[in-house]
Parts: sequence; C-alpha cells; structure tokens
Amino acid sequence: MSPTDALLSVLDLSPIPAGVDAGQALRNSVELAVAAEDLGYHRYWLAEHHLNPGVAGSAPHVLSALVAAATRTIRVGTAATILGNYRPLQVAENVGTLAAVFPDRIDLGFGRSGQPASPPASTGGEDLRTAGEPAPEDAGRVVAGLVVPAKRQPFSSVLPRKFRLQAELLGREPGDADNFESDVQDVIGFFDGGYRTRHGEGITVTPALGHAPQFWLHGSTAGPSARLAGKLGLRFGANYHVSPATVLESVAEYRAHFRPSAAVPEPYVTVSADVLVAEREQDARRLGAGFAAWVHSIRSGQGAIAYPAPADGGRLDAAVGSPELVRDRVETRFVGAPGTVTANLRALQRATGAQELLITTIAHGQAEQVASYGLLADAWARG
Repeated sequence: MSPTDALLSVLDLSPIPAGVDAGQALRNSVELAVAAEDLGYHRYWLAEHHLNPGVAGSAPHVLSALVAAATRTIRVGTAATILGNYRPLQVAENVGTLAAVFPDRIDLGFGRSGQPASPPASTGGEDLRTAGEPAPEDAGRVVAGLVVPAKRQPFSSVLPRKFRLQAELLGREPGDADNFESDVQDVIGFFDGGYRTRHGEGITVTPALGHAPQFWLHGSTAGPSARLAGKLGLRFGANYHVSPATVLESVAEYRAHFRPSAAVPEPYVTVSADVLVAEREQDARRLGAGFAAWVHSIRSGQGAIAYPAPADGGRLDAAVGSPELVRDRVETRFVGAPGTVTANLRALQRATGAQELLITTIAHGQAEQVASYGLLADAWARG
C-alpha cells in the first residue's frame, strides 16, 4: 500500500480553548465535523475524557448523535467507549439507537481503562520526580523514518487524586477491567443476537438487534486490547499520539493474534497522530505553542487545562516543570507546513502499515483547526 492509499480520519477531543466555554467547544466539534466531511475525511470519532476542565468531550454517544445529525455521509463513532464506565447493555442501547437512525455510518470503538478502578487509599498526588523518566535500557529509535521515543512512565506509582475521584463517581470497582473481554463480547452479542443469559436464554435488545455498528478495539500497548482485537477479528486503533513509544509493538501484537472474521478478513489498522498544519512552518510553530503545557496538565494528573492562546502558549511551555513527562508527546507531534507534515505521516504509515491515519488537531482557534485539516487533506491527496 502506498502512503496516499491510506485514508485520513479525525479524532476530536472537543478541547476547550482559553476564554471559551464548554458549550462553544461542543458547537466547534459539530462545525468541525461538517468541515471534515466536506474535506473528504473518512471518519469522525469522539473521545471520552472525564473531569478535565479543558476538555468538553465526556459524553461521546451524545455528541456522536449531534455530529451524525449535522452531517450526511462521514462515518461517526467513539474512540473510545471506555467499557468500565458503562454496563454492556447501556452501550448497546445507546449505540444501537444511533445505528438505527443513521444506518451504515456508526462506529463503536471499545476502550479498556488503563487505570485501576480503585487505587490504594494512601495515594495522594503524583511524584513528578520519577514520572516520565525513560527506562535505562531504552534510548528510543527511528524506524522507517518514524521517531519511536524511549518508553516513559506517564505517571509514577502514586496516582493523582483525580483518578480515584473519577473511579468513585463512575462507579468503578476493583478488577472490573478484567471483565473487558466478556463485556466486548456481550455488547457484540446484543447486536447480532448471539447473547445468551447464564440460563441459556436469548434476549432481544431494541434497537440494537440488527443494527450493528462497525466495531473497533483501541489500545496503546501490546496488551489485552491488541490481542483481543486480533482474536475476535476486529479492526484495531493504535495510539501513536498517546503512547508513541509502544505503537509498533501494539500493532505487531494485534497482527500476531489476528483471526479472520466475516466482517474483517484481514488485519485492519488505524494509527492516531497529533498534527498541526499551517501554510508556513513558523506560523504552525506559533499556533502550536501551549501544547507542552496542555499535555503536562493531563499527565500531571490535574486534568487538561483550557488550551492556551498562542500569545500565552510559549510562556506556559517554557514554564513547564518535569519536561521529561511530556517530551515524547512534544517530539512526536507533527507540526509544520503541509509538505513537512505529510512526510511525517507517510513515515508513520510506512512504519505501521496502517490502512488509515487518525488525525487529532488541537489549536486555540477554530479557524486554525479547520484550516489545518484543509491543508493536510489537500497535500495528502496530491501525494
């Protein structure tokens, strides 16, 4: 597959720019989806994040409905629905409602929470003296032109209070991530009629039954999600933008465990990337200021801050403490003129063999985000 054969899709976190409220951020997402459809992007996916002051994307099923209603042909879905935050029946009914109203356009991406449901009671705040430090034996590397940084621990052994509070408010229970495989199979069973109760009874889940979305699993490591996606013959989303150090091994693990299914006869991969494009390199760098501070707010456990305006972004980036905590994300964000960014994306596609690339663009201004997606789509189509 040549790089330009790879489809381009969008992952939207619904970031809240500084000086803007959550309502406007969500309206921006709907507006951006309409623009992405007009630009020829294949999918528009919504993320799920909770208790983040600077991210409005916490209810992806609701937002998916708004986006699907505002668009005509682009596929719409979740990347990802974190199963531990819901009961499988709720997921099937919510997404089944969308798939019944918008047939052949809805995607359901399953995600497994990487955080324990109930960290030890003694946890307080994160110890940033150790978080983010690379393993001594891992210096990072370049593969087929792609930067694969050293593996780093995003959080220390002491998890931030936010995660404990989030688990409590969402009703998480210790060990519930261990139910991930059975939860995925239950949801799929509700759609295809294969679900059976413990007494062997079949049930009808309306409106899910007969209105199956396209199923995906998303993962950041060569762990349970990659293996399960392969085992079940599902499509797999690999997170270069979240965990660039482990993207190659996660894709390899998926392919090693892949078993063909009726819906997916061969391995199918999309890989995410942080991207920001402007006409000139220096303009892209200016618009990209604030990214390090924004990522640091997430990885330090406080929750995403409102995305800084360019005038403030450089100052905030320079003031970031514990730069090792964000170095991998900053070094693997593709920022620049169209030619520079497309070259980086081609390297990502070559190294991973992805059939799709999932682009997430965060800038303070809505016009700059839309322009970035437009410049990228045009450059990618021209090869």
